[in-house]
Amino acid sequence: MKMEPENLKKSLEKINGLIKKAAASCGRDTDTIRLVAASKTIPAPTVRKAIEAGITILGENYIQEAGKKFDMLSSCPVSWHFIGHLQSNKAKYAVRLFDLIHSVDSLKLAMQLNKQAQKINKVQQILIQINISGESTKSGIYKDNAFELTKNISGLENLSVKGLMAMPPYFSDPEKVRPYFSAVRSLRDLIKKENIQNIDMNELSMGMTGDFEVAIEEGATLVRIGTAIFGKRD
Repeated sequence: MKMEPENLKKSLEKINGLIKKAAASCGRDTDTIRLVAASKTIPAPTVRKAIEAGITILGENYIQEAGKKFDMLSSCPVSWHFIGHLQSNKAKYAVRLFDLIHSVDSLKLAMQLNKQAQKINKVQQILIQINISGESTKSGIYKDNAFELTKNISGLENLSVKGLMAMPPYFSDPEKVRPYFSAVRSLRDLIKKENIQNIDMNELSMGMTGDFEVAIEEGATLVRIGTAIFGKRD
């Protein structure tokens, strides 16, 4: 796959325009919404061009691939987010590479991240991933167990919970996804009301290329967009 710099710039301008429009439609400040460029399988030279075109956050799904890109792009002014499924045995690599980990879905993983972050004197920022649809094929903790997990993680000194992440079912009509986004926001608000120590709950990572405008209308602060930036993956 090869995306020319001028095409990347046009794609970004279009997406940023749509983000601005979606924010305006529901009375939100555009500055409260950040674009995460989902760059899995995208070669480092193309990612570099995207950064030059204005991307400030990269979202990676695989530790090994991200590590190679990180080394190649270490001089670039960009924040690294992990947005894929994370195994506990990769925690030590994750805390070294990523500013925010979107996909914490178990106490086991949280404890391992806490342990590894402690070793390098870091407070790792994380989101708790919610399986909002209850699909067995999806990662994430079920909605009914989210509060207990959040409370357990709150005692881990080297983790800082910033909010929730979710991947609802795919529908060709974005309106069908709206109830799932709304449910995640409601869950976030319920947890926030509890004022649990060490838990911020200000971030909502939800929405991708096909449905990010609806996600913004329902409160998303982080939208994870790949195809609309880089084109279809090989």
